[in-house]
Amino acid sequence: MPDTLSHVRQLILNADDFGLTPGVNRAIVELVASGCLTSATLMAAAPATEDAIQLARCTPGLGVGCHIVLVDGVSCLDPALQHRCPWITPGPDGQGMLPATPGQLLRALFTSGMGRSQREELLEAEAYAQILRLQRAGVALTHVDTHKHLHQFPAILRPVLRAARRAGIHRIRNPFEPAWSRRLTPSVPIARQIPFRILQLFRRSFLGTVARHGFVTTSGAIAVLATGALDRALVSQFLSAIPDGCWEMVTHPGYNDAALEQIRTRLRSSRATEIHALQVVSTASSLHRVSFAAIPEG
Repeated sequence: MPDTLSHVRQLILNADDFGLTPGVNRAIVELVASGCLTSATLMAAAPATEDAIQLARCTPGLGVGCHIVLVDGVSCLDPALQHRCPWITPGPDGQGMLPATPGQLLRALFTSGMGRSQREELLEAEAYAQILRLQRAGVALTHVDTHKHLHQFPAILRPVLRAARRAGIHRIRNPFEPAWSRRLTPSVPIARQIPFRILQLFRRSFLGTVARHGFVTTSGAIAVLATGALDRALVSQFLSAIPDGCWEMVTHPGYNDAALEQIRTRLRSSRATEIHALQVVSTASSLHRVSFAAIPEG
């Protein structure tokens, strides 16, 4: 975290899954207009990506990152490269389908018989193809993150960083949630808490790898553990508790329309709840609301 921001309370309010459905897209631009969001990460090959691209290009004040999708989505790789990836399977209309879950991806990567360099070369190619698709559509990207926070894992972080650097991007989400934020999140099932605690072991390695690659990031992500349970009261608690630094609040707002009903997701009714929850932000006058573009590059 750059020293220049260490004594200021800055908050990036980011909505993931831009491009997932028209209802998600509409919620995001409405929240930007009302001063409740400053950033969104856009999926390169989701059902409503083209709509999101057009909205991103005409929504002043919205910082847009690439939400790199390596699971539960469609590959952007050239078909010749897709055939080299055991984790990509044929789908309808000749599309290459990515694994449904992080566990399936990780198992496929490490049981593929490939060496580390070959695996990472293909992951980098996928990430770069997604970034490039958005840039060629005229979207000025501020940063990258990954669907399901997969760049927590070193084997995925390294190729994602290389892909972003090739595209001229040097900012990335810090997906690790601080203890003060996790403590505010109530009634989280133990089955969800345990993976969170285990994944914290990667935090130091993550920060070191990010710095060695010449990237910058935030002090941490908040409301990650609260995904699916974020309401107005919890947002208010987070806003009151934020210490000095530059933090990212990770959110998933959206209208529950017919398109969302066709998507496999545990975040269905909670997306509409988050629209109302985020309206609390507009009254938080003591916070500097920024996008990733505010983080000085090294």
